[in-house]
Amino acid sequence: MADARLNFGASKVTIVGKKLSTEKINRLGAFDDIQVAEGEPDEGASFWTRNRQVRMTALSLVFLLLAFLLQWLQVSKPPVIGLFLLATVIGGWETARKGFPSLIQLQFDMNSLMSVAVSGALAIGYWEEAAVVAFLFGVSESLQAYTTSKARRSLKSLVEWAPREATVRREGQLKVLPVEEIAIGDMMLVKPGEKLAMDGVVTAGRSAVNQAAITGESVPVPVGPQDEVYAGSINEEGALDVRVTKRVEDTTLARIIDLVEEAQEQRAPSQAFVDRFAKYYTPAIMILAAGLAWVPPLFFGSPWISSIYDALALLIVACPCALVVSTPVAIVSAIGNAAQNGVLIKGGLHLENMGALRVMAFDKTGTLTRGEPRVTRVIPVHGVEKAEALALAATLEARSEHPLARAILQKAKEKAIPIGEAHDFEAIPGRGARGVVDGRECWIGSPRLFEENHTPLQAVQPLLEELQSQGETAVLLGDGKQITAIFALADTLRDISPQAIAELRRAGVKRSVMLTGDHRATAQAIATQAGIQEYRADLLPEDKVEAVKELRESDHRIGMVGDGINDAPAMAVATTGIAMGGAGTDTALETADVVLMADDLSKLPFTVRLSRAALRVIKQNIGFSLLTKFAAVYLVFPGWLTLWLAIFADMGAAVLVTLNSLRLIRIRP
Repeated sequence: MADARLNFGASKVTIVGKKLSTEKINRLGAFDDIQVAEGEPDEGASFWTRNRQVRMTALSLVFLLLAFLLQWLQVSKPPVIGLFLLATVIGGWETARKGFPSLIQLQFDMNSLMSVAVSGALAIGYWEEAAVVAFLFGVSESLQAYTTSKARRSLKSLVEWAPREATVRREGQLKVLPVEEIAIGDMMLVKPGEKLAMDGVVTAGRSAVNQAAITGESVPVPVGPQDEVYAGSINEEGALDVRVTKRVEDTTLARIIDLVEEAQEQRAPSQAFVDRFAKYYTPAIMILAAGLAWVPPLFFGSPWISSIYDALALLIVACPCALVVSTPVAIVSAIGNAAQNGVLIKGGLHLENMGALRVMAFDKTGTLTRGEPRVTRVIPVHGVEKAEALALAATLEARSEHPLARAILQKAKEKAIPIGEAHDFEAIPGRGARGVVDGRECWIGSPRLFEENHTPLQAVQPLLEELQSQGETAVLLGDGKQITAIFALADTLRDISPQAIAELRRAGVKRSVMLTGDHRATAQAIATQAGIQEYRADLLPEDKVEAVKELRESDHRIGMVGDGINDAPAMAVATTGIAMGGAGTDTALETADVVLMADDLSKLPFTVRLSRAALRVIKQNIGFSLLTKFAAVYLVFPGWLTLWLAIFADMGAAVLVTLNSLRLIRIRP
């Protein structure tokens, strides 16, 4: 074995090197109480029945109640003490099994502190307190394990979402095969109601596919031939033939799961602070407890028994259980919730950074806008009908692959305009095209094409200037002698963009800035429509990087939203890089710190709100944990703190901060 990495958030151990058996791994991890299982152990059993700590705690309660009953019946001491001892040993077995090895290694954690406290109580004859402390700590551990497992379920639901087998056509036959045996290029048959097991491209059939597991969007997406589909999606209507394009370990869903697991493993800044604090805090409490046990009897004549009792109470109440769990459960809950809603946050650091953002920079094309031009107006000139002008333009553009040509063809398709055939067709690179349609010579292209052809533009010049001021592109149609129609095209704003910008402002993002390579008139028009006050135009990719650096210097924390490809350099410079439409885009998944899996800008305000809520919860948890500890420690010195009250304070704080963290699971877009 070359290396091993343990991810508690995902309940997963990764081993690099020679494959080891489950028994061997369990032997290697026995000292640290690490147990592994292939698959989910006892999937049919509930958490309470498969968790040994729960069973031991329940049995401890039985002996504890019997001891109290015999004590109430005034039975002689030996059997009562025996029952208290049984309750202590059974209830505290799991704690001692982990605590004493830690003491030997001089690693003072919550288990070692509790083991010393229970052993000390037994040593001075406080049988009743020892049993109650062991039982209550077992309850605390069980509740923490349950709430933590609940936080993990958001990721577990993703893992279980994709089916483990699929129907594949091979050698003219339909075969049901495990996903591990399915290769790239295999043809997969997906019936209505079935989940897709692999990523692929539809080759035959039409349907509506629910991609909620990938994008977080529950509204089904219509798909047909040549459309990409993802593992974990649900085919809701017709049967589909899908050509597999990725192996099972490389599917988009598998990548999401891997990245979320890695994200849960990464330490956030607040978690690093807690770890550093606990490193010095715990030994300090051990020294303070030792002083409390020894100094009063030796120098002030206090009874040894009461001094040791106070020291044990201090050990219990000062145990940093709540502090240690205050951050990880909040991060696991927030990242898991985001993943279920189609947002991939790659770690606690990025979660905290996202929650602290005050400025958000946006790329324009494909982020605020749809990323493809559309015909916004058809303006006839010299008495030509709109339908006739659109038919002529579409006929000429039918042979072109230019984005503006596709926009005109799409407009003709929407209006059900018949497309004819152009003769003597000639493409003029960078300008447009010409051809003969129904015996008429037609030209289509930019104003420059007509200027070079000496076609007079004076009559339409005011209109061209108006379109440019509104951020629209003009495509002219003419017969070589005069202009017959003008097509206004624009990369239109996404419907959700103004609402998303407004919600970001309400969520606490004070400045929104648009960065674009388009000219100033277009940038101003789009910024105004989106509700963005600040924009920078005519930027090359390197100019965007400089703009983000400048914004970061003035505001320290800035998010950059782009497509994850062209905007990768600017996203890398920003505090947090946010990629749009990451589903199926490897570059976006790799380069961004936060990925919105759907092409849906409305998920951005949700992510900011969730991150800010996570920051609040972490601060609340840390503050509450420290306040509880300091208050309880203060009560030790007047002798007001009993062992029972100490364990209740410790257990209550740990459970409350865990439950507080679980509130993050309930935040929805």
